[in-house]
Amino acid sequence: MRSPQLSRRKFMAGTALAGAALNVTPASAAASSGAAAGGKATAVPAPDIQMETAPVEVETELTIERSGADFMVDVIKGLGIKYLAANPGSTFRGIQESFINHGGNIDPEWLTCLHEEISVAMAQGYYKIASKPMMVMVHGTVGVQHASMAIYNAYADRVPMLILSGNAMDANTRRVPVEWIHSVQDNAGIVRDFTKWDDTPASLQHFAESQVRAMRLACAVPGAPVMITADMDLQEEALSPEHEAKIRVPRLSHDAPPQGDAEAVREAAKLLVMAESPVIVADRYARTPAALPLLVELAELLQAPVIDTATRMNFPNTHYCCHSDDRELIGNADVILGLEVMDLWGTTHRLIDKIGKPWAPTTQEGCKVISIGTGDLLIKANYQDFQRYAPADIAMSADPEVTLPALIEAIRSAMPASRKSALAERGARLKAAHTAGRRKMREAAAQVWDLSPVHSARLAMEVWDQVKGEDVSLVGASVATPNTWARRLWDLEKPWSHTGGSGAAGVGQALPAALGAALANRDAGRLSVNFQPDGDFMYVPGTLWTAAHHHIPMLTIMHNNRSYHQELMHLQLMANRHNRGIDRTHIGTAITNPNIDYAKMANSMGVYAEGPIENPDELRGAISRALAVVRKGEPALIDVVTQPR
Repeated sequence: MRSPQLSRRKFMAGTALAGAALNVTPASAAASSGAAAGGKATAVPAPDIQMETAPVEVETELTIERSGADFMVDVIKGLGIKYLAANPGSTFRGIQESFINHGGNIDPEWLTCLHEEISVAMAQGYYKIASKPMMVMVHGTVGVQHASMAIYNAYADRVPMLILSGNAMDANTRRVPVEWIHSVQDNAGIVRDFTKWDDTPASLQHFAESQVRAMRLACAVPGAPVMITADMDLQEEALSPEHEAKIRVPRLSHDAPPQGDAEAVREAAKLLVMAESPVIVADRYARTPAALPLLVELAELLQAPVIDTATRMNFPNTHYCCHSDDRELIGNADVILGLEVMDLWGTTHRLIDKIGKPWAPTTQEGCKVISIGTGDLLIKANYQDFQRYAPADIAMSADPEVTLPALIEAIRSAMPASRKSALAERGARLKAAHTAGRRKMREAAAQVWDLSPVHSARLAMEVWDQVKGEDVSLVGASVATPNTWARRLWDLEKPWSHTGGSGAAGVGQALPAALGAALANRDAGRLSVNFQPDGDFMYVPGTLWTAAHHHIPMLTIMHNNRSYHQELMHLQLMANRHNRGIDRTHIGTAITNPNIDYAKMANSMGVYAEGPIENPDELRGAISRALAVVRKGEPALIDVVTQPR
C-alpha cells in the first residue's frame, strides 16, 4: 500500500500559500477568520505552528514515497493484531505516522492512552478476555520506565503482549538535548528480568524477522511480554524500491503447547481413580475458552471438588464441584491435582504472619501431589515471582489445558466399574456442601444489607439484580472486595465471566486492565462491570479519558473506602504486635481530608457519573441510570462510599 503522492504543481501552490500566510498580521488574520465564522474570531496558529504544519520549501523538501516505518507497519499488520495502545512519544514518531496514514489506523487501531502503565495494563486485560495479544508502544527511556510496573504485572500473570519502543542509537543524528536524554544503549535492560525476550534490530530485514519472532515467542506457552526496539533512523530513512525488493517478511508460525508425558499422565490417572478424597486446584489454568468445559468434564468424571483460585475464570461457581473451603479440603485430600498452580507450596502449607513466620504442612501424611504446569519453563533469578520450592510426586512441565484430554481419557480407561458407587456418594456430598455454601454466602450478605456506608456484599448484589439477565463480564480487580462478593454471589459460568488477578499485585493495574477487557467485550457484544478500588484509581485516573475517547462501554462502581485498607491492616498488625494501639494507623494510609470526588473526576473526562453515594437505598436508581448509558455504548461511573471491606 502506497501513500498518495503530492504533485509538484499542488506542492508549489501550497508553498506559495504558506509563505503568504506567514506575512499576514495577527490582527488581519483574526478579522478575516472572524468574518468567516459569522463574527466570532477563531484561533490562528502561531508562527512556529505554521512552520510545522505548512508544506516545506522545495530546496529543503523531505517528503519521501516510502519510509522504513512503512515497511515496519506492513510487518506488524501481517501479525493479526487488532489494537495498539500508546501514549505518544517522539522516538516512535515515524512509526506512529505510518500507522495512521500508510496503515490507515486499521488492524491495528491506535488507542490513545495518557500513561504507559495504562497502555500495558489495557493489553493485559484485553488478552484475558480475547485470548489474543495486543501491541503497546512506549517512548524511549522514560516510556519504558513508566511502563515497567505494568509490564511486571503482565509478566507475573503470564500474559503475552508485543511492546515496541523507539530509540535513537546513532549519536551523530540525535537531536540535542532531548534525544540524548531519551536514548539508551540497552533500551530493554530495565525490563529484561521480567520480559520473555527482546531485541534491537539493526536493519529492516532484522526488524521483520525479530518482530515475527517476538509474536511467536510471546504467544508460546507460557506467554509473557516481549519487547522490540526500533531505531529512529531506521524508521525515518527513505526505503528505495531496490532496497525493498531485497527484504522479505517471514511467515508467522506458532508453537504447539507442551503436552504432558504419556507415562506420567497414566500414572496420574491411576492415583486419581483410586483416591478417596481427590482435590483439584486450578490457578493460572484457563488459557482459552476451551479450558473451562474440559475442567468440568474432569471434575464430573472424578466427582472431585475444584478449588478455583480466581486468577483465571477456570470453573463455573454454580457447579456443585466448585468449592471455596480450601483449607478443609486440602487437609482431607489424599491426592491433589494442581493445574498451573503458581504457589504450590502455599497451597499445601500454612505460614503464620507473626514473628519468626512459623509454617507447617496443611496436607495429611501420605497425600500425593500431581502438578501440571509451565511455571518452570519461564523462571528467572532476580524477581521472585516463582514462589517457594515445592516437590510433587508427579510433576509435568506441560500446559494443563492441552494435557487434560489425555488425562481424561486415561482416567476413563483406568476407572473400574466398582468405583461408580463411591463416586456417586462423593458427588452427593459435594452437591449438599455446595448448596449449603451458597446459602451461607447469601445469608451473610443479608446481615449487612442496610449498613451505611454501603457494604460490599450489597453493592455486588444490587448490580447483579440489574445485569443477571445479560451476558455480563466482571472485569474488575480481584483485590476489590465487591469483586470477591460478586464471585461468591453472582452466577459466573462462562469463560469470560471474570478476568482474574493482576499478576504481581501492582497498584494501578485494575482500572486500565478492566478497560482492556471491556474493549474485548465490546467487540463481542458483552456488558462489562468493574468494581474499582479507590487507591488503585488514583494511580491512573486518565484511563477514563481513554474510555470516553474510544467509546468503550464499561460500568465502573467505585469501592470508595477512602483508604489503602490492606496497608492499614498491615499497620494495625504491626501496632498490635508492639502493643501500641491502632489509633494512629490511619497516618499514611487514609485517603481523606480532603475526600476525593470521583464522580467529578469522571465528568471532567467525558464519562457519565453519579455520587458519592453513602445511602444504600440510592444505589438501585443510580445503577439503572448508569447502565442505560453503558448499554448505549459509553462508559459510566458510580462513586459509592463503602465499608472498609
